[in-house]
Amino acid sequence: MTDTRRRVKVYTLNEDRQWDDRGTGHVSSGYVERLKGMSLLVRAESDGESGSLLLESKINPNTAYQKQQDTLIVWSEAENYDLALSFQEKAGCDEIWEKICQVQGKDPSVDITQELVDESEEERFDDMSSPGLELPPCELGHLEELAELVASSLPSPLRREKLALAVENEGYIRKLLELFRQCEDLENADGLHHLYEIVKGIFLLNRTALFEVMFSEECIMDVIGCLEHDPALGGLPRRRHRDFLTKTARFKEVIPIGDPELRAKIHQTYRVQYIQDMVLPTPSVFEENMLSTLHSFIFFNKVEIVGMLQDDEKFLTDLFAQLTDEATDDDKRHELVNFLKEFCAFSQTLQPQNRDTFFKTLSNMGILPALEVILGMDDVQVRGAATDIFSYLVECNPSMVREFIMQESQQNDDDILLINLIIEHMICDSDPELGGAVQLMGLLRTLVDPENMMATANKTEKTEFLSFFYKHCMHVLSAPLLANTTDDKPSRDDFQTSQLLALILELLTFCVEHHTYHIKNYIINKDILRRVLVLTASQHAFLALCALRFMRRIIGLKDEFYNRYIMKNFLFEPVVKAFLSNGARYNLMNSAIIEMFEYVRVDVKSLTAHIVENYWKALEDVDYVQTFKGLKLRYEQQRERQDNPKLDSMRSILRNHRFRRDARTLDDDEEMWFNADEEELEDCEAVVPPSDNKITKASGGTAENEDLMDPISKFMERKKLKDSDDKEVLGKSSSLSGRQSPSFKLSFSGSTTKTSLSSPPASLRPGSPGSGAKGSPPTAATVTTKVGLVDYPDDDEEDEEDVGGESKEETPPLSKKSKLSS
Repeated sequence: MTDTRRRVKVYTLNEDRQWDDRGTGHVSSGYVERLKGMSLLVRAESDGESGSLLLESKINPNTAYQKQQDTLIVWSEAENYDLALSFQEKAGCDEIWEKICQVQGKDPSVDITQELVDESEEERFDDMSSPGLELPPCELGHLEELAELVASSLPSPLRREKLALAVENEGYIRKLLELFRQCEDLENADGLHHLYEIVKGIFLLNRTALFEVMFSEECIMDVIGCLEHDPALGGLPRRRHRDFLTKTARFKEVIPIGDPELRAKIHQTYRVQYIQDMVLPTPSVFEENMLSTLHSFIFFNKVEIVGMLQDDEKFLTDLFAQLTDEATDDDKRHELVNFLKEFCAFSQTLQPQNRDTFFKTLSNMGILPALEVILGMDDVQVRGAATDIFSYLVECNPSMVREFIMQESQQNDDDILLINLIIEHMICDSDPELGGAVQLMGLLRTLVDPENMMATANKTEKTEFLSFFYKHCMHVLSAPLLANTTDDKPSRDDFQTSQLLALILELLTFCVEHHTYHIKNYIINKDILRRVLVLTASQHAFLALCALRFMRRIIGLKDEFYNRYIMKNFLFEPVVKAFLSNGARYNLMNSAIIEMFEYVRVDVKSLTAHIVENYWKALEDVDYVQTFKGLKLRYEQQRERQDNPKLDSMRSILRNHRFRRDARTLDDDEEMWFNADEEELEDCEAVVPPSDNKITKASGGTAENEDLMDPISKFMERKKLKDSDDKEVLGKSSSLSGRQSPSFKLSFSGSTTKTSLSSPPASLRPGSPGSGAKGSPPTAATVTTKVGLVDYPDDDEEDEEDVGGESKEETPPLSKKSKLSS
């Protein structure tokens, strides 16, 4: 059987001064060779004897260990790194405490083993002569002296520790509280002011043993009474905190708590929390860390309360039975809901793993069916509390809520489903600012977010839940939108309705971004986008912008299904109307619409053509931005490509023959060219013989190729020649080597196109050497394009090539394909 004495939870203090649970395991002590000393070891209980180490901490002789509340051991391993072990049983805590004290040579009866902070050498020398701090007698005449002693001790950690030991050992707190009662009876204002300073100073001593005395049942109200007499109030009436706690704030035990220890712990935690929040003055930056033990005291109390209630099955069973019982009266149910809300709020002190277990326990007890009953009630306060409880559940474990909703749909109609109740409360929120609707919309967004949905081997939560949501819930969510957009303008355009529609659009926009075919099918089948764009005519700019944002998200998906739907229904018409209605005003509406058209111009070809063909006359006069002229230009370019596909393919060929290489490197083809001689290059020409049924033009081209040749010629003319220096250098190198620069020659005859390598056109003349056949008649129209094989770094424009073309006489082809020979 597991030794529960050694069972502990490991906590670390985070940057927000909150304790983080690092896991549960079993603690032991032993010598660790790697650390060269006795150490505390905690192994995770779920992993058995050889489980993973949660903690391995050497017991340092100079580390200050504190024992708190009989089951806690707290210490600091390094600056700003605090650790705590919370034991299940007091016996285990005592056993480990004895081991620590044995290593440090301390008496196990102490609650702290070392001074917390090192002092200066001078202060240490002064204090060595006085091993303890002597307190003045606890009498009315010495209160001022005691207040001065406390104030002077707080700046020094060593003196603060000695003062705490003296107050603890002499039972000084109870004596001070006795003096407080006397001062109140005598209406001794000076004495009450001194007691306020003394008690406030004791809080800043930051010692658990003193807190346990001060927060005991018999002392806590007198401690609060001392803190009522703040001298800073001057002549103002004192704050009557005790009256509030005893008369106004009443403990309502909605379900009888049989454990007296649990009841006392709840009372104590409430009062201590009240002291921290309401009674103690706001601590300064230097005092904040002095109250860390008070924060820890409250934190561990809450953890203990939640654990004790969670383990009490009878208590939880009675709670949920009364919540769902129809015979329970409204006042009683109201109290039960408020208790459950506070119970869930306490659970936020738990770490994620323990909080998940806590809510699973509540789910097994029937919290979700109970919430369904409560949300159906007319009491606004009760519904509000139920919404808060539901938010705790969704934020902690949305998958658990989704599973319940889908199981419920198999037994109940859509109207009474829990999720549809949530949607209806969002729609029917009576708050003019829709505070509750905003909260509920956030919960719905969490539930439909695919990022927190799990996928297992047997099922996919995303597919199942989204299919359920669009089948059973989406019609409820979109009902106000569809009801308000039956005409060209919103039926109701008041502020509250517009706010609600904006919330619905925000959720639908989220669905467009994160869901795939579910939302697409819904939008297209229900014509949702057309209805949404009616809202661009709203008098409220925020609603019109929400509608534009919804359409912009759809266009941003670049989905042709959506694009065809938009074009078929002419859904840019309300956008253009809104743009023209806005006029020349430079505002968010203007910018949002222009950005949408700019995105279409750059990225969506089909919509570009649709806009220009249908709305160009309305937009052609807008010249303060270039977006619309750019749309027209892009449209004309697209039409040019469609009307002349050969030109488009030719441009593609020319683009593909551009080479960009390092001037220092040559590939194999270039090496072959430099190693080839003139005769072999001339032999590489390939020309298709002319056709008899073609009419040859003066330039060597045919009538059929006229349309194709004309734009190509213009294209060639637009190209620039290389710099004159480059030509001179190339001319010199040609004359020296006897070689001619390579070029790509495109020869057209009929519809056939061949590519060959030839010498530069500048050197070709009819009948000249190296021109092919001598005296042969012209046979075909040729276009010769010279493309440099190497990009020179000193070129003005990297993308420009020298282009030239000229007809010449050619011999019949020696080969059918161009080739390079080396």
